[in-house]
Amino acid sequence: MRPHVALIVALAFTAATPARAGDLDAGAKTTWASCVEHLPQGATRPQITEVFASRGLSGYAVSLEVTVKHGKGETVLPEGFKVQSASDAARALQAAGFSLPDRDGGSGPTLTREESDTSATTKLSIPFVALPKEAGRNEMTLPPVPIAVQRASGEMITLCTAPHDIRIEDPTANEADPQVKPNPPPRPQREEWVLAKQVSIGVLIGAVAMAIGVWLFGRWKKIPKVVQLPPPVLPWVRALKELAVLRDSTLLAEDKTGDYFDRVSDSVRKYLGARYGFDGLETTTDEMRGVLKRVRPPIPRLTEITSFLEDCDLVKFARVVPTDNDCLAALARGETIVRMTIPPAVLAQPAAEEAA
Repeated sequence: MRPHVALIVALAFTAATPARAGDLDAGAKTTWASCVEHLPQGATRPQITEVFASRGLSGYAVSLEVTVKHGKGETVLPEGFKVQSASDAARALQAAGFSLPDRDGGSGPTLTREESDTSATTKLSIPFVALPKEAGRNEMTLPPVPIAVQRASGEMITLCTAPHDIRIEDPTANEADPQVKPNPPPRPQREEWVLAKQVSIGVLIGAVAMAIGVWLFGRWKKIPKVVQLPPPVLPWVRALKELAVLRDSTLLAEDKTGDYFDRVSDSVRKYLGARYGFDGLETTTDEMRGVLKRVRPPIPRLTEITSFLEDCDLVKFARVVPTDNDCLAALARGETIVRMTIPPAVLAQPAAEEAA
């Protein structure tokens, strides 16, 4: 154990009992019924100095200042200042009209320690409350107080302070006609408002949760959405539908044969481009002929397709005005080109379904 461990000096009221014959060794002596000094064999009595006020007020604490000079290896009882009501020391204090304040009330004894090279000094301040049994001025005596010190070997030393006389006055003794005094002014007191605290915490949690929710919603809004596109319309289905709409149109009744012929040509050209992978409206007839020749397997009746495209160019670029019959013939030729270039697998599927 380190030699400078703080000395804790305690009021050893629990060990202070009246001396009996044969109980004390040569180093012990009785100074008062409330305290028995005890020095182990060969121990040196620590030096003790005491200061106690000569005047006090009834009901007010008066401190006994005790200074103990002892060896550095000596330590104190760890239980501190405790008084048992059944002990002789407690009964002696009560009989003398003194009481120890409750330590939990903030007025308990205090202890400080200072060390030098060869010794240590501990200063105690022990408050006592004077409670005389009679009103007015009282001459009282504080009985000896036992102070226990533990040596490095574990042996105990019990020291007794001297009795101290004190004159106790009433707090109103100096007033000729003491009157009842009003209550002291109220002091502000803070009380925990549990509901407001819980509401505040709830609002704070709600605000944080809302902020997180807004942030998550913003992130979710920025996520690219999967657009469900309608299934693509097959080129031959679209072409046949456009030609059917053109057949039911009023262009021929309105004598717009040129527009009728051009729409037939555009429908067939768009179909061939979508069917074989090129832009039919931006491709010339010669370019389209070259592309269609390279298709494998070969396109059936390619000569009829080429002838149809040339006739359409003649009407479009040579300013030839087609008749109604020419328009209807071109429509029939366009439908034939579309139907004869539909993939064989598509044509075989309806037949398989009807057979099933």
